[in-house]
Amino acid sequence: MRVQSLTLVMAGAALLAPTNAPAPSPAPPPRDVPAVLGEGSVPAADLLARVRDCVPVSRGRYRTDTGRRATVPVCGTTDAVFWKADMDIDCDGRAGRHCNSRTDPYFSPHTAYQQSDGRALDSETLPHIVVPVPSGIWDHGDHGVRRGTVAAVVYRNRVQYAVVGDRGPRDLIGEASYATAEALGIDPDPRHGGTASGVTYILFKDTVATPIEDHATAVREGERRARAFVR
Repeated sequence: MRVQSLTLVMAGAALLAPTNAPAPSPAPPPRDVPAVLGEGSVPAADLLARVRDCVPVSRGRYRTDTGRRATVPVCGTTDAVFWKADMDIDCDGRAGRHCNSRTDPYFSPHTAYQQSDGRALDSETLPHIVVPVPSGIWDHGDHGVRRGTVAAVVYRNRVQYAVVGDRGPRDLIGEASYATAEALGIDPDPRHGGTASGVTYILFKDTVATPIEDHATAVREGERRARAFVR
């Protein structure tokens, strides 16, 4: 009985309704998506296209973590060296709220390189990356990489400029500071953060940010070299 009544009411309403219903409002146009996320004006896609092919400059390959197979070569071009790996979190250096012996079981108050006043780098605030110590696999010093060398770190569609600020184990690769991870949208927690893959590290040969702790200098030099690199 209720179904019949509802049907009759709806039918009557349909007869009384105007035959020319107003057209629906057009959907708003999609918002513009910025071509560049992160720092600078060089898109991540352009940088990644430039490092699609690998010409190895290392004599062997690196592990991304202890116990894993060595699968990552260091590749080179005339202007840069690069590798594609994971990202482990480097929290070493000056202790702070997020990087200290309580938050990081492997915390060290030292970094391989120091800032201009002699103090260790601040991994919480300074975007920097870690290179392996020289070995038979690869010696970064032979390829224009040293303290303060400027790098573009790419993850998904985001670019972050950083400096070479620390050195790690001779057979491992793929590590960057808390600040680098955070800027790229990667979980920076030193215990459980990082990402297992998808990070590209591009180091521009014979560059240096002076002083090493001045991130704005690294961004300017990185942007200049990145534009030339993708040209």
